[in-house]
Amino acid sequence: MAADLEILTRTYDLILWTLNHTAKFPRSHRYSLGTRMEDRLYSLLDDLVEAKYTRQKSEMLRRAALRLEQIRYQFRMAKALRIIPLSSHHHAIKLLDDIGRQLGGWRKKVGPGDETPGKPV
Repeated sequence: MAADLEILTRTYDLILWTLNHTAKFPRSHRYSLGTRMEDRLYSLLDDLVEAKYTRQKSEMLRRAALRLEQIRYQFRMAKALRIIPLSSHHHAIKLLDDIGRQLGGWRKKVGPGDETPGKPV
């Protein structure tokens, strides 16, 4: 349960950090790439919170892993467009990798078939 809380905290921290950076995006990218990044991060947090409180964790965690990969590519695009500095990109990737490791561990713990009736949440 403590690991669940840590991944939520790290994701929350990444969202706050990203909001501070997307607010500084040039207008031409703020409402396209910036908004998409923010929306995906919020959706990632939503999936993780839902997984914490549902019995059907595997699908939620699979969706979270997909969103995490999409976010990685969006940060990569922001770096390629030189919207965020290289040092900021490295920091974001470090946070994303940490979240990814925790998510992978959670998925491994849950396993592929967690929909067993009567299994405690």
